[in-house]
Amino acid sequence: MNSSDSVSRGWQLLATRLVHAGRPDVVQPDGNAQGVFVNSPVSRGSTVLFPDLATMKRNGALRYEHETIYGAMGSPIQHDLERAVAEIEGGTDTQIVSSGLAACTTALLAFTSAGGHILLPDSIYGPTRRFADTMLRRFGVTTTYYRPEADIEELAGLLRSTTQVIFAESPGSHTFEVQDVSALADLAHDVGAKLLLDNTWGFGVFEPFRHGVDVSIQALTKYAAGHSDAIIGAITVADRDDWQTLRDATIQLGQLAGPDECWLTLRGLRTMSVRLAHQARSTLECALWLQTRQEVHQVLHPALPGAPGHEIWKRDFTGAGTVFGVVLKDRYTSRDMERMIDSLKLFGIGASWGGFESLVLPTSGGISRTAGDMLAAPAFRLNIGLENVTDLCADLEEAFSVLESSAHERLSGV
Repeated sequence: MNSSDSVSRGWQLLATRLVHAGRPDVVQPDGNAQGVFVNSPVSRGSTVLFPDLATMKRNGALRYEHETIYGAMGSPIQHDLERAVAEIEGGTDTQIVSSGLAACTTALLAFTSAGGHILLPDSIYGPTRRFADTMLRRFGVTTTYYRPEADIEELAGLLRSTTQVIFAESPGSHTFEVQDVSALADLAHDVGAKLLLDNTWGFGVFEPFRHGVDVSIQALTKYAAGHSDAIIGAITVADRDDWQTLRDATIQLGQLAGPDECWLTLRGLRTMSVRLAHQARSTLECALWLQTRQEVHQVLHPALPGAPGHEIWKRDFTGAGTVFGVVLKDRYTSRDMERMIDSLKLFGIGASWGGFESLVLPTSGGISRTAGDMLAAPAFRLNIGLENVTDLCADLEEAFSVLESSAHERLSGV
């Protein structure tokens, strides 16, 4: 299998499931067939009417079965999306929430309590770090940050008798460290803790529950919705007790997503395998080209042989994503890099990724580290979209000329 096949195989394997998951069934439970639209209809509403109180009570008792007695507990289109995501993740139940960050924070609130302790990777998504440092701290939950590349012995030394959660994000935000999730799961379960994984980069190409994950978290905004027009998140579990804990927490927090966002995400799922297979190949091609550039110190893409975390990626993942990091050589400054980024024509400057469009975002100055070292040289993150990859590389080549000119002017005192 060549490198191009290795990054797209998982997306291709998903194609049939993505087309059919969560779709309306033309055969009803009573065995009768009826015509249905290909796509689930959007159901907008707050109030649910019942023929009698007994029916209302029965539905109210089914809050763990994706049923509802009020719109704030979910809608039919939301439940269709939940079934589809649970199938893709390999879990039993999914809770759709309002955003990727809400998926992180809701899961943490569900599985921690006052006096508890959690371990978070130092490379974690910045807003999740802020939530741990502010709200969880106010609620009496203590956080320890660990180096994402730390071995199990080092991590074991950070555990406490009060540790309730080990949180993983693999690959890590901006710096793309790949973690040994199976080993983390064993460590967590040995002390009675839960392993929570932000699996957004690996959605569809990493099977969390086969590796011992208890709770898998998704920013469906990225790959699933895919068109940069919806903000939505998901939390998936594979254990009935965990589902009841999660479902109770989301109802108590009033967490859900609007029907239009759910519909857009379901529509995006249908084409996700085609989009991501193409984008994964383009991403790898762009990353390989960047490795040849004299301006580049290191390309942080787990699917690249020799890159940090490559061996774990090769063992555990069936494909790769669209976003990766680039570290420049230390002769350049952040100002040189900023001038380079500003000169790009095809890469929009934006904080998201996973959509159909290419994006760039500086890493230098935008990340926090307390357990490990900061990047010593300027770095940036790229999301590779559906544009022609030759055009994207040409755009980057012109921008590298601006980078070099900026460094030359600075070093020569011009």
